[in-house]
Amino acid sequence: MRRLLAALAAVVLLAPPAAAEPRERWDTEVFSLVPAPGYPAYVHVHTNGRVYAGTYVASGSTVPSRVFEWTRDGTLLRSWRVPGQPLDEDHGVQVANQTRDGRLVLLETSTRSVLTLDVRTGRFRRVATFPDGAVPNYASWGPGGALYVTDYAQGIIWRLPRGSRTPEPWLETPALAGALEFGTTGIRYRPGRRDFLITQQTVSDGSGLPTNGALYRLPVGADGEPGELEKLWTSQPGDLPDGFGIGASGHVYVALAGLSNQLVELTADGEEVARFPEVPLTGDNGSPIPFDTPCSATFLGKRVLVANQSAIAGDASHQAILDVYVGETGRAPYLPRAARFRS
Repeated sequence: MRRLLAALAAVVLLAPPAAAEPRERWDTEVFSLVPAPGYPAYVHVHTNGRVYAGTYVASGSTVPSRVFEWTRDGTLLRSWRVPGQPLDEDHGVQVANQTRDGRLVLLETSTRSVLTLDVRTGRFRRVATFPDGAVPNYASWGPGGALYVTDYAQGIIWRLPRGSRTPEPWLETPALAGALEFGTTGIRYRPGRRDFLITQQTVSDGSGLPTNGALYRLPVGADGEPGELEKLWTSQPGDLPDGFGIGASGHVYVALAGLSNQLVELTADGEEVARFPEVPLTGDNGSPIPFDTPCSATFLGKRVLVANQSAIAGDASHQAILDVYVGETGRAPYLPRAARFRS
């Protein structure tokens, strides 16, 4: 009997641990709080396996923006202060992308600049400057190794050609002009379809109510020029569609930074599939921190990381990265071999 019990004990000890219970769809956890100055923007998942986000600054603050770095489990590792910002005016930095060799691509608003940050050395470098009036917002690599940048203040998609330091207006249209200062936000290139997806917070070209936002599709011709802008989806009034991620299914998960405080799931053709939470306004997602100006949705495994900005309330306890389980993996942002800047 003793031998039998010992054998059974050995089997139990050697058996692999039971698999963790899978999270339910839309289950939300706190990935990490975002330290001062807070107001996190787009969350970038780097090819080095780490997670980065920049910060905006409340109006009137003289604190420089910072870039934060986390592990994949939400442990804060380090941060860098953004140099050269005029601190007597509104300023912020978006970790918008990365280069092929691993430098972060930053969009700084007060100097209207494209910067890079080498996370190995901590060195910042200015790559390009946009003209007066521009507010660079999101960026995607695209055809020809160019960087394409949305402008939150003007109806323009900028292109920074490979090897150039001078952004050029690539697409200018009233459809992207925006109303009430709520303009163009997310942009992602889909190489298989040879098009961009673009989110617009408000539409002021007469195609809908000015309080409605949109998801657009923009094809790119063989000559590299933009085709005709196509509206795939119209948001509800006041949704303010912002950053988004694309799942392996082709579904698009969009953060709604407006009063609804929700995530919306769309098919690749723009059909609305689901909203989370189902009840708008409160942002009650089941986690200790409700959605409060959710402004991006970036895939990390089968979950999306949501930057919770609390832009209106300015509640530092809500300024966080939230982790929302969606049950499918995402498509990595397009990163061609030519995704780099001239030295």
